[in-house]
Amino acid sequence: MAIEIKVPELPESVADGTIATWHVKKGDKVTRDQNLVDIETDKVVLEVVAEADGVIGEITAEEGDTVESQAVIGTIEEGDGAGSADQDDSDDAEDDVEQDDAEDSEDASDDEAEDESADDASGESIEVKVPELPESVSDATISTWHVKAGDSVTRDQNLVDIETDKVVLEVVAEADGVLGEIIHDEGATVGAHDVIGTITKGGKGGAKKAAKSSAKAESSSKAKDDSDKDSSDAVSPSVRRLLKEHDIDAADVKGSGKNGRITKEDVEKHVKNAKDSGSAKKETKKESAPAAGGGDRTQKRVPMTRLRKRIAERLLGAKNDTAMLTTFNEINMKPIMDLRKKYQKEFEERHDTRLGFMSFYVKAVVEGLKRFPEVNASIDGDDIVYHNYFDVSIAVSTPRGLVTPVLRDCDKMSLADIEKNIKELAIKGRDGKLTLDEMQGGNFTITNGGVFGSLLSTPILNPPQSAILGMHKIQDRPMAVDGKVEILPMMYLALSYDHRIVDGKESVGFLVTVKNLLEDPQRLLLDV
Repeated sequence: MAIEIKVPELPESVADGTIATWHVKKGDKVTRDQNLVDIETDKVVLEVVAEADGVIGEITAEEGDTVESQAVIGTIEEGDGAGSADQDDSDDAEDDVEQDDAEDSEDASDDEAEDESADDASGESIEVKVPELPESVSDATISTWHVKAGDSVTRDQNLVDIETDKVVLEVVAEADGVLGEIIHDEGATVGAHDVIGTITKGGKGGAKKAAKSSAKAESSSKAKDDSDKDSSDAVSPSVRRLLKEHDIDAADVKGSGKNGRITKEDVEKHVKNAKDSGSAKKETKKESAPAAGGGDRTQKRVPMTRLRKRIAERLLGAKNDTAMLTTFNEINMKPIMDLRKKYQKEFEERHDTRLGFMSFYVKAVVEGLKRFPEVNASIDGDDIVYHNYFDVSIAVSTPRGLVTPVLRDCDKMSLADIEKNIKELAIKGRDGKLTLDEMQGGNFTITNGGVFGSLLSTPILNPPQSAILGMHKIQDRPMAVDGKVEILPMMYLALSYDHRIVDGKESVGFLVTVKNLLEDPQRLLLDV
């Protein structure tokens, strides 16, 4: 029986998405809850998982295609697929084992010669150092080691991520070799140019030996490897999140599902056993005593990341150091939605990017800032600084927390330029690739909680900026139009501003300007 692979329900403020990555191809075996494809929207990436075990029958939407909510993008043939194919795989595995056994004796002397030659070439030690930190950053924290002592590494391979207040720095290998020692473990605080590990240059013999050993083991136990792959690659999104939350390697958890697949219960059992034995893999998380009442009422204490600390400091400072006030309005999104629907295909063909809502928001905001320069200003001591340029920060949710990368000179950008730059910044934020330069500055911030379903909120200022605009969920509501009741897609706007510099007249005028421009997009072209 064929099962349809469908695009999940998209948020109301998102009209369509783009097929970002297929993780399987036609004919591949899949297991229930295995991630099949990533679908990218304006601000979030959605995962589509398999509803049952089976074989990929057909893929009807390729990477880069634009798809709408609930669209069918492929099929799964339920069951084990062709039995003969399984037998062929088994036969192939046996043939590979026999072939490797025959080749083992022939390659033994070659391996020894290569190992001796590589050992002669190795020996020089290279220090792994913390890179130069930005002037405003005094120290950093070791976030994640991607290798362990004894692992073979190649030139330019990412060895470790180092987290500062706002960006993650990657430290790469300077040469091929073997990681000899890790001096500072994950969680350690380090300064610029600190030595955090060493690489033994060369070490090719060990690398080749490990590679050959791995290849032989893989070919001689193909069925077992396939099972292991399913148990690690086919874990559901909820299991992946649980593994990440407890800092556990999937290989350390024994799966009880089909073909050894890991379930949430397996992870929870592993965590409980680790606590009981006092041998949790990493001690970055401290378990406290049971809460009042005993039983299973336990608590977990997790140190805040540097980014989370920085967010807390800035937001608390904004509440304490500014006279923050919020004003609200609502807009009819039907004109923009109709415009997007009419020109979406032509726009994408011409500019190679989708036409989203954010480009309209940015354009309207820039026009409002031109008309009300106080909203584009900031306070510096006893001075008011008026900015004659328009750098807009875009709030982006990432696995590490909320960040606000900056779109610079938005008044000089077209709608297509804005869409391309927002997409690039969002991807960098998701992957932890944002640079410090991309995070600094900004005269005004736009945040869109509507993609997560927020109907109304009061956004907090992003100092030293004097205002922030919150966009929300687009929802059909009955509205009075020319004495009649019509159902229209409405969205609430919220402008939080610093009353020390922006008065009520300017704040309301700015918000009404944004509302009028979005409800009548032609105004953006005519500058009226």
